[in-house]
Amino acid sequence: MTLVLGLDVGGTSSRALITTLDGVRAGFGRAGAGNPVSVPLADAVTSVADAVRAALSGLDPRDVRAAVMGIAGTGRFTDPVVAEAFSDAFAALGLTVPVRPVGDVEVAYAAGTPEPCGTVLISGTGAIAARIEDGLMTTTADGIGWLLGDLGSGFWLGREAAALTARELYTRVPEGHLTRGVAVTVLGTVPAAPSRQAADDLIGALHAQPPRHLSQLAPLVSAAAEHGDPQALALVERAATHLADTLAEVHTTGPVVLAGSVLTTSAPVREAVIRLIAERFPGTGVVVAGPGELGAARLAARR
Repeated sequence: MTLVLGLDVGGTSSRALITTLDGVRAGFGRAGAGNPVSVPLADAVTSVADAVRAALSGLDPRDVRAAVMGIAGTGRFTDPVVAEAFSDAFAALGLTVPVRPVGDVEVAYAAGTPEPCGTVLISGTGAIAARIEDGLMTTTADGIGWLLGDLGSGFWLGREAAALTARELYTRVPEGHLTRGVAVTVLGTVPAAPSRQAADDLIGALHAQPPRHLSQLAPLVSAAAEHGDPQALALVERAATHLADTLAEVHTTGPVVLAGSVLTTSAPVREAVIRLIAERFPGTGVVVAGPGELGAARLAARR
C-alpha cells in the first residue's frame, strides 16, 4: 500500500494526516505546538513527532512514500541544526522518505482545491493573497505585517473595533453590540458614564498587550454583525473590500481558495468577500479551504 503524510505545523498545534494517493484517510494524529519559531526546538520536534506517531498507529511507516510539512517560516529549515533535529525524529519513527517543509500559503491553497493553478486569499491574524502556478506560489499581495498592511485581517478587525470603542468612551456610553462587547472584554464592564478616564483605561489595557493581541477582538465583530449591529456590519464591509482589493492584485484565472481563521469561521466576512468576488470576477469558482494537513497530504500525493 502506498501512503503519503501531510503535516500542518503551527504555533498552537501540530496535526498529521496519512492518506492513500487518492485521498482516503488512513491515520491521523494531533499534538502541541511544533513551529520552532514559536517554541524551543526540542519541544517543537517532540510535538511533531508525537503527531506523526499517532497518525502511524497500526500502519507500516515504510509505506509512506512522500511527506510534506506545511509550516510558516520554512527558512528556519536552512539551519542544519533545525533540519537535522526534525530529520532524526522522523527517521526514529521509521519514515524512509524526507519530509519536505512547504510554506503555509501553498498548503492552504492545496487544502481547498487539487487544481494546480489559481489564487489563495488568506485572512487570519494577518492577510495575504497569492497566485499559485503548478502548485507553487509565484506572486503575492499584502502579507506585509500588521504595522504596514494585513488589511482585512483579524488584527485589522480587532484594531478597528478597539479604536471605535475608545472614541465612543470619550463622549458616550457604548450602546452597540460591538462596542459594548469590546468594553466588557477589555475592561470587564461597560462604564456607567462617558469619560476620558474610561477611554484611557481601555487604551492602556490594550497597549499593555502585544499588538497582535488585538486580533482576539475580531470574533466580536463577526458576532455583532450577525446581530445586525450597524457598526460591525460597516467594519465587515470594509474588511471584505480590503480583501477583495488584495485579491485583485494577483488573481487572473482559476479558482479562488479562501483560507485563514477569519474567512473560514466568520460567516459575515466570508459572505461579503464571496459577493465581491462574484461582482468583480464573474464565473470564478470560490472554495473554502479544508484543514492544512489535508493540503499538505495532497501536495505529497502530487509528488
